[in-house]
Amino acid sequence: MKMDLNSDLGESLGAWRMGDDAAMLSIVSSANVACGFHAGDPAGILRTLRQAHANGVVVGAHVAYRDLVGFGRRNMDVASADLIADVIYQIGALKGLAAAAGTSVRYVKPHGALYNTIAHDARQANDVITAIREVDPRLTLVALAGSPLLGWAQAQGLRVVAEAFADRAYTPAGALVSRREQGAVLHDADLIAERMLRLVCDGVIEAIDGSRVSIQADSICVHGDNPDAVAIARQVRARLTQAGVVIESFEVAAA
Repeated sequence: MKMDLNSDLGESLGAWRMGDDAAMLSIVSSANVACGFHAGDPAGILRTLRQAHANGVVVGAHVAYRDLVGFGRRNMDVASADLIADVIYQIGALKGLAAAAGTSVRYVKPHGALYNTIAHDARQANDVITAIREVDPRLTLVALAGSPLLGWAQAQGLRVVAEAFADRAYTPAGALVSRREQGAVLHDADLIAERMLRLVCDGVIEAIDGSRVSIQADSICVHGDNPDAVAIARQVRARLTQAGVVIESFEVAAA
C-alpha cells in the first residue's frame, strides 16, 4: 500500500512565524505551499520551496481567497472573473518562485474557505477548475474525498486526488467539522495515527458522533499551523510505515 502525506507550508509572513517548515519537510511527501493570498511572503515562500527541493518533496500551489487578515478561512462570494484571475495569479507566482528554487509546481490544493466552498459550490468550483486548466491542464487538483468537486474536475479533464485530514474531526456525512465547533481540531498524535492507519487499511474513519464514515483517500493532510503538527506528522508516518504502508507523493506514483 502507498499513501501520500502532505502539509500546508510556507505560511509565515514577515515577523509572524507559522509552523516549522524545515521539520515538516523531513516527514511529508508533498508540500502545499502558500501563494501569498492567505499567508506567506515571497522570501519565506522561496525558502520553503528550496527546502522542499532539498528534501525531495513534491510541491503544490496552495491557492486561497485574498484574505490575509482571516488566514483564508472566511467565506467569500467572489465574482467569477476575479476568482479565476486570482487563482491563475497565485499559481503563476508560485511557478516562478519554484523555478528559482530548482523545483516545479505539480498540483493545486485550494486552502481554507475556498477549499470547503468549492467542494460543493459548482460555480466557484468551475472557476478554480477553469483557472487551473488555463495555466496548466497537467496540474493535479487535490480535493476533499467524497466531494462533488472530484467528479466536476475529472469531467473537465483534470487529474484529481482525494484527500483526508489527519488532524480534523469529521461529521457523519463525511464533511469536516467547522472550526467554530469544539473538537473540530485534533491534537493527540497517537490517536490520530491510529485513525489514519484505519483509514488507509479499511477506508473508514470515526466521525465526531462515534459513527463510522467511509472515506477513500489518496493523500492525508496534517495542517502546518496546528501547534502539534510536527509530532502528529511524525507519528502518522511512523505508524503507517510500521504497518507496511509506503509514504510517497501521488505525483511520484503517477510519474
